[in-house]
Amino acid sequence: MKTQERAWNDDWREWVTDKAHGFVLEIGAGDGVNLEYYHSDAQVIATEPDAESIELITDYQDNVTLAQVDAEDLPFPDESFDAVVGTLVFCTIPDAARALREVKRVLKPGGSLRLVEHVRAKNPVGRAFMQMANPAWHWMTGGCNINRDTLSAVHAAGFQVIGTRKKMIGLIIGIDARK
Repeated sequence: MKTQERAWNDDWREWVTDKAHGFVLEIGAGDGVNLEYYHSDAQVIATEPDAESIELITDYQDNVTLAQVDAEDLPFPDESFDAVVGTLVFCTIPDAARALREVKRVLKPGGSLRLVEHVRAKNPVGRAFMQMANPAWHWMTGGCNINRDTLSAVHAAGFQVIGTRKKMIGLIIGIDARK
């Protein structure tokens, strides 16, 4: 999907990595499409729970380390990252609330959390459709949930949301938060 994602996501990938300096954790690196967007001063640990996806990542810089890791159980010390980044990943994490608690644990005080996620519709009709379609969507897409409210989950995890960006009538959002 790399080519299709790039057709509309380059600006999002630049935005999500813009504040990622220092020691950076990427949650759910997938096929590594974000890796070329990091600043040269970023030391990135790009995590992905799926071994097959990690094997597909072949084009990355010396400042990137790949790690097969589940977001719900991060093997990193408390307060060890300056920034955490994720794109279109919290929809697939089985326990997103637990993963956000782990992200908060490993993020330094004042550290940056930037996410780009698709989220459930705000209007009742759209929300009902997404809820009804989610089981089939989840099965067809290998675990994606189209009915998640990631922004509320970020708030509930105790992050301070600085701002949001919206696209596609608010179904795609960028979340800029701090610990």
